[in-house]
Amino acid sequence: MNKVNQLIIEIRKETGLSRKDFSEHLGIPLRTIEDWEAGRRTPPEYIPRLIKYQIEYEKIVNKKTEEAKSGKQNTET
Repeated sequence: MNKVNQLIIEIRKETGLSRKDFSEHLGIPLRTIEDWEAGRRTPPEYIPRLIKYQIEYEKIVNKKTEEAKSGKQNTET
């Protein structure tokens, strides 16, 4: 297994998602995720960076959404 395959595993584990949930979330076939993690196939080097970017972006958006909701609730009370 090479560095790129290991990065895919690490990113998925950081999310706490199963392989199936991870694949559905990203829109990548489950078999592809399984093959990457098992080292049967290796994604291009930019793929883990794009996945990581998407996950981080979603965290920021979710945080901003939660802050906006809590700020809106605080002004209503």
